[in-house]
Amino acid sequence: MRLRPRSLRGRLGLSLGLALTLLWIAAASITAVVVRHELDEVFDATLEETAQRILPLAVVDIVGREDEGVTQRLAAIRSHEEFYTYIVRDAQGRILLQSHAADPAAFPAYDGPGFRDTATHRFYNDDALKGTVRISVAEPLAHRKAVSRQIQMALGLPLLVVIPAALLAIVLAVGGSLAAIGRFSDRLTARNARDLAPVPVRGLPSELLPLAGTLNALLDRLRAAFEAERSFAANVAHELRTPLAGAIAQAQRIGTESGEDAVRARAGEIEATLKRLARVCERLLQLARAEGGPLRLDRAADLRPVARIVAEDIGRTLPPDRLRLSLPDRPVVSDLDPDAFAILCRNLVENALRHGAASAPVAVTLAEDGTFAVANAGSAVPAATLGRLTARFERGGSATDGSGLGLAIVAAIAERIGSPLVLRSPLPGQDAGFEASVRLPVQSGGQAAQRAPQVSDRR
Repeated sequence: MRLRPRSLRGRLGLSLGLALTLLWIAAASITAVVVRHELDEVFDATLEETAQRILPLAVVDIVGREDEGVTQRLAAIRSHEEFYTYIVRDAQGRILLQSHAADPAAFPAYDGPGFRDTATHRFYNDDALKGTVRISVAEPLAHRKAVSRQIQMALGLPLLVVIPAALLAIVLAVGGSLAAIGRFSDRLTARNARDLAPVPVRGLPSELLPLAGTLNALLDRLRAAFEAERSFAANVAHELRTPLAGAIAQAQRIGTESGEDAVRARAGEIEATLKRLARVCERLLQLARAEGGPLRLDRAADLRPVARIVAEDIGRTLPPDRLRLSLPDRPVVSDLDPDAFAILCRNLVENALRHGAASAPVAVTLAEDGTFAVANAGSAVPAATLGRLTARFERGGSATDGSGLGLAIVAAIAERIGSPLVLRSPLPGQDAGFEASVRLPVQSGGQAAQRAPQVSDRR
């Protein structure tokens, strides 16, 4: 069983609380011992002072008596609790004077001046007139113990309130001191491959500043590595465009000029391979754009024209009604970069056309709330495969042609705009089909109404 807390806050609170409790108990115990010693001195001084005050008065009273050896008991003026009792005896041990509550049986035989202890009392003895008049003052030991217990309780009982209050104060103080660490941890947790900016260290304890600096340096190196990777992919894809276009043209020319069927077939295969490579280069450029470029603008625009243009461009090579576009009557105004939305829209539509049933239509829907969905018919995708489709170069086991980057590009855009890509298969209420949807950032109805005329004028 783990008794030690795993959190730094819990460890500090527990260790400081235990240390404070032990120190407080030790201080209270030492205080009780010191107070008990001082009380013993005070009580002993009181015993001695009582004897020295009463003895001269007793001597005057006894010397002035007419009858010797007569015991005189002083009566109490009023009822009270008597902690000190005394008896005055002569040299023969006869009691000459005693307090009203004194019990002679509790007084031992006189054995000279000074302090004496029995099992129940502490005594002080003194004498006068060359030892012929002797006084013994007694105090019950139970009285001293009772006073000591009261002092110990007065020292200990407040601990029942003070220690919990101190522990609570420690927990709150530790929590407040570590709040900056919690904020730093939250900011660090929010970082990902697309947001590797340095984490602010304001408010952190000085002991943790070197660690925070090391983490920020690591984030900076990671950011530089990712930027280099994206830049390399984008540059390679861009530089390959022209050579690929030339190679495709040469393959087409060879196929056209050659009179041999085998050569034309081989030229067609080369052309198809080069076109696939060109599509991969195009997708790599789009991926670099999705991961590194700005996606949100400081202005808003209607997304409906973008969706219509993309659908019309793709639909030119398709049979009628193969692509069904559904747009709302009211503008869908968003600060999402239209180019980024076009990339997202094109990849989802092409993915649906490529992997869906060849004869079934593909439904493309842009809702007024910003939900963009593309659905196609076809066999259901297993759940295990569905979770891997957004990985790079993942084709889901399909034999159809494709780069395996379309859904990865869409997922990168969706993640950066704060809306995950949702994949469903089969379609709701059916046993087959596939749907991909993203919730795009849109503005309120009032802002949309203000933007609508501007968008309409630009078209």
